Amino acid sequence: MKATHPTAQHHKPRRKWLPISAAAALLVVAGFIASLAMGSSPQHKADPGSSLAATGSTAPGTSGTSTSAGPTSSATSAGASTPTGSTAPSSTSPTSAHKSPTGTSTTSQTSVTPGHSASTSGTTTSPAGRIQPGVAYQGVATEYAAADGNGACLFGPAADMMIAAMNELDYQNSQACGAHILVRAANGATVTVLITNECPYPCAPGQLDLSQQAFAKIADPKAGRISITWQLISPATSDSISIRYKAGSSQYWCGIQVIGERNPVARLEVSTGGGWQQLPRASYNYFLSASGAGCGKAIRITDIFGEQLTTAAFPVEPDVIQPAQVQFAQH
Repeated sequence: MKATHPTAQHHKPRRKWLPISAAAALLVVAGFIASLAMGSSPQHKADPGSSLAATGSTAPGTSGTSTSAGPTSSATSAGASTPTGSTAPSSTSPTSAHKSPTGTSTTSQTSVTPGHSASTSGTTTSPAGRIQPGVAYQGVATEYAAADGNGACLFGPAADMMIAAMNELDYQNSQACGAHILVRAANGATVTVLITNECPYPCAPGQLDLSQQAFAKIADPKAGRISITWQLISPATSDSISIRYKAGSSQYWCGIQVIGERNPVARLEVSTGGGWQQLPRASYNYFLSASGAGCGKAIRITDIFGEQLTTAAFPVEPDVIQPAQVQFAQH
């Protein structure tokens, strides 16, 4: 840009002669100013990833937590629900066709816990798993024709039809099998049921599908669906635990089931001579030894409270109920 000069008055400039050294100094200063002007022009882009924030590293003496310049993500994944302490009733009534007791193992792994009380969480390290002792859960109760009472837990025909099917999430790969649940309706009526079956979708988290006989204890069967609260209990009993080997068991492969437990079983181990080996649990409520290790040996059973019971060795007699003469303590 050319400099402008005042035009109202024109003065003839006086000519001054500067020493050569002073003129040279002025030229150097002018060149320096020009170089600064060129260097400040936006002709270069920063190298992507060169900033500390972009690489995740921090400069010495700064906090170890970096702050992103971009949008931050929420701590809760989109679509994941948070326990609220109540269950929204499902618009579709559950079918009465629960999992058939075929013995086919399917594992469900889900950490979302809608339908539970606010004191529960989706992930827990407790042996009790999802259903914690002393916690009341909210949900709905429906009813189904339970026939002889056999179900996904493979306990066989029920002597008492005060039984129920647990929703798939809380069934937790058969860990709910054998649990005694106290169910309370809004009118104050209660019934205690034994979990013998699994209720798949559309049964919602927190939902119990009661046998028709159990449902009639707390509500008019015509209601079909009611709001409830329920919790795990440790009932009084004079019965002892029994052991049953699955049909097809031998010294080379066996499935072991616990029957009549006061408290839900959290773990089952077998003696292998060199120690105890924990067996994995199938969704049909048997603990499996794929290699035959421990089949016909002593058994150690742990309940959700951490109590351990050790039984004598039982012969591998498939589909035979063998009393163990032990029982977990009441809580």
